Amino acid sequence: MTVLGLKETLNLTAFALPQGERHVRGGYAGDLLSWVMGKAEADDAWLTIMSNPNILAVATLTDVSCIILCEGVVPDAGVANLAAEKEINLLGSESSVFALAAQIARLL
Repeated sequence: MTVLGLKETLNLTAFALPQGERHVRGGYAGDLLSWVMGKAEADDAWLTIMSNPNILAVATLTDVSCIILCEGVVPDAGVANLAAEKEINLLGSESSVFALAAQIARLL
């Protein structure tokens, strides 16, 4: 499934979607950035409540296909623009991390 397909299927908000056709092959949920750097894999959808610019550095290092901010979290000021510049897909959801992870697992 592509990031755009995930967005449409799960009714996610697109804060930045520069690579909507990128494939999602798995998922990872976590908020401790150093842990995510060691555990998330390329092409994962990363679910988090972290919204600061550091998430973009972690996304670049791990090569995740997208970041999904859960539980109604919105990106901090400037983060969405920076995500677009760095070509990182940044989405949002009102759903809990648990509920969204279950939905993504069923789709993949």
